[in-house]
Amino acid sequence: MLPIQQPIVKIKKLDEDELAALKKRVDVATTIIIIFIAVLIARLWFLQIHNGSKYEKMAENNRVRILDIVAPRGNILDRNDRILVTNRPSFNIIWTKEDAPDPDGVLKRLAHIMSKEMTYLIQKIRASADNPRHVPIRIEEDIGWQMLAYVENSRFKLPGISIEVLPRRDYLFNNLSSHIVGYLGEINKNELNKLRWDNYEIGDQIGKTGLEKLYEQSLKGEKGRHYMEVDARGFEQRRLKGQKPLPGNDIRLNIDLALQQTAEKAIEGRAGAVVAMEVNTGRILALASSPPLKLEEFVGGISSKSWKSLLDNPLHPLVNKSIMGQYPPGSTYKIVSALAALSEKVINTESVLYCAGSLSFGNRRYGCWKKSGHGAVNLKKALAESCDVYFYQVGQKLGVDTLARYAKSMGLGNKTGIELQNEKGGLVPTSAWKERKHKEPWQKGETMSVVIGQGFNLTTPLQIAQMTAATVNGGILYRPQLINAVIDPDGNIIEEFSPVVEGKVSASKRTLLFVRKALVAAVNDKHGTGGAAKMENITVGGKTGTAQVVRLAHLKGIPEEKIPYKYRDHAWFTSFAPAEKPEIAVTVLVEHGMHGGSEAGPIAKEVMTKYFNRETETEQPALMSGL
Repeated sequence: MLPIQQPIVKIKKLDEDELAALKKRVDVATTIIIIFIAVLIARLWFLQIHNGSKYEKMAENNRVRILDIVAPRGNILDRNDRILVTNRPSFNIIWTKEDAPDPDGVLKRLAHIMSKEMTYLIQKIRASADNPRHVPIRIEEDIGWQMLAYVENSRFKLPGISIEVLPRRDYLFNNLSSHIVGYLGEINKNELNKLRWDNYEIGDQIGKTGLEKLYEQSLKGEKGRHYMEVDARGFEQRRLKGQKPLPGNDIRLNIDLALQQTAEKAIEGRAGAVVAMEVNTGRILALASSPPLKLEEFVGGISSKSWKSLLDNPLHPLVNKSIMGQYPPGSTYKIVSALAALSEKVINTESVLYCAGSLSFGNRRYGCWKKSGHGAVNLKKALAESCDVYFYQVGQKLGVDTLARYAKSMGLGNKTGIELQNEKGGLVPTSAWKERKHKEPWQKGETMSVVIGQGFNLTTPLQIAQMTAATVNGGILYRPQLINAVIDPDGNIIEEFSPVVEGKVSASKRTLLFVRKALVAAVNDKHGTGGAAKMENITVGGKTGTAQVVRLAHLKGIPEEKIPYKYRDHAWFTSFAPAEKPEIAVTVLVEHGMHGGSEAGPIAKEVMTKYFNRETETEQPALMSGL
């Protein structure tokens, strides 16, 4: 049998161009494959070697929850290290979105436990809708022990719900020094953007006013960290290593607790301010503004209703009247006028001017508060009995610009520099100021008002206290100081504040001494206007003042008790003691109090009495431990 012949396959001979093209395609494909493999190898190296530790930590974090521990804020102490403000533990209900597989069911069960409507919880959550899912949302703050027990016993039915323990401000003396201390609030977006490099996070508490804001960086401390192992539902399995928080620094004030309590109680129920200052250092012993703030209302955020009631309150509790209230100084300004008149030699200590009850100037009559007149008056009597007509005549001899120069040398018309925000500087008018402000020349008749502390004059109670201290200490103008020292958690003083001299009164010591003696007469002489502040064993000096709020002709002759509250004059009294060697200056302003002698004088006397008869204070309240 013949063998089968296989068909002969003829290979077509490729020409050189086709062969080159085929080779080029193979080379391109090979190159792409090599590049692809190289990219894979590079990516694997980047993930597993270069960033291996990073992704290892991320994987670990799926199992380990890292929580910041808020540091206890520093305490605020009085000058004798008695604690005014400290911390206590606060238990809050929080919800973490990423740990809640069934949020609707969890919130329904939680609402039942809390006896709240679902809408209440939903509003809380919506307010934090922009927060990342891993950031806890505070559902309820500062819950009681019973609620704490209910939530803890229901934890396994409430995935995503947990209890956090935070330090919360504890005001041991309620609202004492509320305008000085200030309050805390949750950090807002603007604050967070400004402080993003300073370890603040959403939900943190931050000082909003007062020393809490001014000394935020010292008081806040440093956060710690808590590591815990969690299961897939977010429940804690075991605690791992952690880092303890570092408490904030303490702030020691120059405020004396007993004196502050006395000042606030004395002016309670009225709108006004009390300032007590060491005349030879400028240290503030008491700084009270009435009505006080209710600090507990601000803890955890003040309600809209409470905030509106504060805004609508005619006594303006939100205003720290000691540094923000600006009032005509009334007859307390006569201290400036007397010093200026003696220093400029327009009068001397024995110069006698006549008061008939009023003085004509131009086409107007300027009355004295004593309508029958004071008769023949020298400077001592003019200060002691607060004769307006005497000072009208002095003012015309001095002129407004000379008065302004002396007023500014005594601290008026400028901020004092005290360690509080939003202090006002008041106003000392000059002819140039009026030309600039009102585009009108100064009228000589306007000096008649300025020289007795009316007209355009504006001062704060703190400025008048500073002026009084400088008058009786020999002419040294000290900066008012609230802060005594900053103390670290170990009790070491890290910053201490010494008295600061801001300037000197433009008057000789002889002139200052004469005015001081005249102010002593104002309290102790038979016809002195400040007799209500007289003490038995301590010689007090002082000056009353009545600041006209508004000049209304239709109120003339109406009994004082029938004048609407908002139109009544403000009452001033500024004082010092002991007269022989002054230690303390006390200034009182009662809004719409009508008369400085009868309304403000007794308040100053109470503060003085407490200062010179200080007794052992009640035992310091026990502090809660565990923070």
